[in-house]
Amino acid sequence: MIAPDARTRFALSTMWAMQPRFERDVHAFMERAAELGYDAVEINHSMDAQMVGVILGGRVLPVASVHAPAPLEQHPSAGWNRDINIASLDEAERALAVRYTQRSVDLAAQAGAPHVVVHLGSVGNAMLDSERRLRGLWPMRDLLAAEYARAVDEAVRERAALAPPYIEAAARSLAELVAYAQPRGVALGIESRLAYQEIPLAHETAALLAPYPHDVAGYWHDVGHCEVHHRLGLEDIGAWFDLVGPRMLGAHLHDVRELTDHRAPGTGDVDFVALAARMPHFRTFTLEIDQHEADETLVSGLDVLRRAGF
Repeated sequence: MIAPDARTRFALSTMWAMQPRFERDVHAFMERAAELGYDAVEINHSMDAQMVGVILGGRVLPVASVHAPAPLEQHPSAGWNRDINIASLDEAERALAVRYTQRSVDLAAQAGAPHVVVHLGSVGNAMLDSERRLRGLWPMRDLLAAEYARAVDEAVRERAALAPPYIEAAARSLAELVAYAQPRGVALGIESRLAYQEIPLAHETAALLAPYPHDVAGYWHDVGHCEVHHRLGLEDIGAWFDLVGPRMLGAHLHDVRELTDHRAPGTGDVDFVALAARMPHFRTFTLEIDQHEADETLVSGLDVLRRAGF
């Protein structure tokens, strides 16, 4: 963290690069990110090894963080590495996911990036039936308030019944990753996730991080993911700040329209003024904006964040 009067840097996730004009020219993405006012990039798990090479070789912008499991790779039998469950109850799958995340640690060390953002897997490999029903009811939540409340309770109960062995597997994976990352000078940021079956929730994050020093493993706050959980009624957004706010290492900033996240700040209805008041002041914040957002919203989004106090 830095002094309040120092200028905050903003990094742009390579999520935004996943559009036709950049798909064969990642260097052009880097140049455009710089033109739009960004100070760095986050290499996300949509970048394959060739794309990563262009980013590192071009030296247009520094790499602020790596989002595991970058680089993207297809395993001969397990599929895309970003779809392999690091909390799997199948030991071979779990170990494979750990190895791919260790590659992200190697990439961060090579790039001089201090953080790797880590997905800690999920309770099973598909959205819970109860969450799918809840999302279907969400547009009618006021009209069907009692039914909606029962659907929230059902989702919470279903996940709680299934979660313990997956949380245990996630804890084993995290221990292995910490042992790998710590001597390489890379800190792990455990990200809050979007789908309710994904790990971890706020109280799970606190328990998973408890054995480790703050500078080795911490919490990576995803604004949109936590906002969607809050809107669905599954987890109050304040729990993240109350339980793991002091363990926060960084954040993904983006806006939300209804339940759709990864929007440019200012194009949805997240209260960034209130958010900035609760966030630690980091040297760099990462905007994780998807490829459907227009160039001008990436510029105006920076203005929104600066006016809000980031």
